[in-house]
Amino acid sequence: MSYRPYQQITRRKSRQIMVGRVPVGGDAPITVQTMTNTPTEDAAATIAQIRLSEIAGVDIVRVSCPTEEATAALAEIVREVNVPIVADIHFHYKRAIEAAQAGAACLRINPGNIGSKERVKEVVQAARDYGCSIRIGVNAGSLERHLLEKYGEPNPEALVESALWHAAHLQELDFHEFKISVKASDVFLAVAAYQQLAEVCDHPLHIGITEAGGKRTGTVKSAIGLGSLLWAGIGDTLRVSLSAEPAEEVHVGWEMLKSLGIRHRGVKIISCPSCARQGFDVIRTVAALEDRLAHIETPITLSIIGCVVNGPGEALMTDLGVTGGGAGKHMVYAAGKTDHTVEGVSMVDHIVALVEAKAQTIEAAAAAAKAASQPVAAE
Repeated sequence: MSYRPYQQITRRKSRQIMVGRVPVGGDAPITVQTMTNTPTEDAAATIAQIRLSEIAGVDIVRVSCPTEEATAALAEIVREVNVPIVADIHFHYKRAIEAAQAGAACLRINPGNIGSKERVKEVVQAARDYGCSIRIGVNAGSLERHLLEKYGEPNPEALVESALWHAAHLQELDFHEFKISVKASDVFLAVAAYQQLAEVCDHPLHIGITEAGGKRTGTVKSAIGLGSLLWAGIGDTLRVSLSAEPAEEVHVGWEMLKSLGIRHRGVKIISCPSCARQGFDVIRTVAALEDRLAHIETPITLSIIGCVVNGPGEALMTDLGVTGGGAGKHMVYAAGKTDHTVEGVSMVDHIVALVEAKAQTIEAAAAAAKAASQPVAAE
């Protein structure tokens, strides 16, 4: 079922850069990022974590490179994964040069702690030599001393001034393949900084609420902060920072984009919170379906509603739907219309099979349409 949002989001216009083969900014899709938390020196563990994030739908992965051993392992990591790798660099500018040599697609540097202009110049030269882009990562927790003295504390103006100051350094070196982030753990500070920055430049913006917290707290804080920015059309790539597994950050990021109608991937489940009217255990059913349908990449909407109060109405707006009924039998909807009933004991298996079949049908139709649009070669 197609659905047109009542309010269309008008996205801020920005320049486009490349992170490996992934475009960021301009008219490119807003990308979802995460960051590994394994020791980078343990290449096997880091690769395994990235692959789980790939299954979740990640577009770009950041890997911390604090040591020579880490940048040495980066070459193997880059070789074994399917997404561009951003090397996260702090303090040691030589790690950035090594990461570029190892195949990083982007170098994330915090100019406030990487050192002098000369060191930044060497990093830029390495990025140019090896085809890397750069992220200027400004953080409220590590602002330059002169800005803290000027403003007295981290504030939006200080974050924006820092970002533009370092952007000017890169532009003076005739390097323009960079994006900017101005992160803070305070939602209001971060959002205000991004809003101000968006008004005064056209650089692509990486948005995030840094150090947002655990899975529940961090998801809420990020949804408030990033959701408000995305709704305002601000943001070209995002990372949800959670004290949780990287794949969970990817899932949350995708749910934000899907909820705002910005990007669509996989099964979007619309479900009720359940009550005494429910004809089946909605909570456990939805949990089981989220797990078993995680492999589906095709955009599909699925409504799981426990009773007939809202079930038929929700089913009108979803590709597939189930509404709780009596005597252990529940109504299945397809394209908004009643289709058949299913026994409660086999409902999850049945829904999974329906969704998989729907995904195959959609993909086959898309492939046929693509083939039909290709020009026929002359004999």
